[in-house]
Amino acid sequence: MTEDDRTRAMRSPGDGRPLPPRPADGLRSGGAPAYQVPSGGAGAPTHKLPVASQNPEAPAPPKAGSRVYGRARSGSSPVKPLRSRRDGAGPSEMAPRGPRKRPSGKTVLKIVAGLLVVLLVAAVGMFFWIDSRLAGIDAVLDDYEGRPADTPGTNWLLVGSDSRKGLSAAERKKLRTGRAVGQRTDSMMLLHIPEGSDKPTLVSLPRDSAVTIPGKGRDKLNSAYSLGGPKLLARTVETVTGIHVDHYMEIGFAGFVDIVDAIGGVEINVRADVDDPKAGLKLKKGTQVLTGAQALGYVRTRKGGALPDFERTKRQRQFLGAVVKKAASPGVLINPFTSIPLAMSATDAVQVDGGTGAFDMLSLGLAMGDSPVTTVVPFGGEEPVPSGGTAVKWDRTKALALFDALKNDKPVPKTVVDAG
Repeated sequence: MTEDDRTRAMRSPGDGRPLPPRPADGLRSGGAPAYQVPSGGAGAPTHKLPVASQNPEAPAPPKAGSRVYGRARSGSSPVKPLRSRRDGAGPSEMAPRGPRKRPSGKTVLKIVAGLLVVLLVAAVGMFFWIDSRLAGIDAVLDDYEGRPADTPGTNWLLVGSDSRKGLSAAERKKLRTGRAVGQRTDSMMLLHIPEGSDKPTLVSLPRDSAVTIPGKGRDKLNSAYSLGGPKLLARTVETVTGIHVDHYMEIGFAGFVDIVDAIGGVEINVRADVDDPKAGLKLKKGTQVLTGAQALGYVRTRKGGALPDFERTKRQRQFLGAVVKKAASPGVLINPFTSIPLAMSATDAVQVDGGTGAFDMLSLGLAMGDSPVTTVVPFGGEEPVPSGGTAVKWDRTKALALFDALKNDKPVPKTVVDAG
């Protein structure tokens, strides 16, 4: 077979290229085959195997696709090697990494030390900020002739006044504080903080107690404030108790409400149902969280008990202890969203003597958070006073035993506490 015969044999009829002419080919008539049918006998093959073309124009046979991880890979480009993540590869192509390094002990200590320094600086800054905001009352604890000598321990005179200062007309109506002008003492307490390990003692001084007011004669204790303000009240308390007062703190109605709301309310165990429209208060018996407005009504109401004023002093001591305890809790002090509003409300609400600073206030808070022994000045009977009406008469013997124990920095006898 000639070269042209072999080319014809391997060509496909429809590849679109003209067949090379053969010398022996003549003109073909229509319908004649484009190639010569091979001849042979019955056993001769009907076709011949194609032979690789030597024609450079013939197309190359398709390459078989490669396989990657047991699966056929599409495309004919070569497989690229894996790259690490630093080269921009995706997570599936990331090279294995070694174990993560842990910070050394020195690094941890440095971090802890840095945090402690930040907290210390913040605490010191807040301390001086609070100290600068405290409003002092000049000359409230000035010396005078015959003043009791300084005694062991620290004594605070805590006063709640009925001042409406800072309250709008709408707020006075809402809080049921009335429209009274001026200031009077709504509650008075004497707090003794011992030098030793004994618990502090918180004593209520009933505001209607019959006492001798220096230069004014016999009258109710709260009249001392009306007649001569904080200075005369402090001198009166020192005179009738024989105890040297070291610090004075006063808070009004508006400040009272703000402090309670700043700490998110205070939990109180209400011992009996209270319904007092005058105080704007209606509470059910049981433990519950009181808002600032409810708390104000709770300590002012005269409803409940055979001796309303006696029950009132008990509620005041109970409430004061609950407020200070919550205010000094870590959840309030550590959280800036409660501690800062509390500090602002407290410094706006209270007035202290000129010698009292932030450190003294901290000491007061710690003492009140130490669950102090609470009692009231033992009393029995009533006494008429020149200003009109009657006042509560103290049990002289038991009252002297109470005040003598405080003067000598001794625990108050249990018989006196129970009597109160």
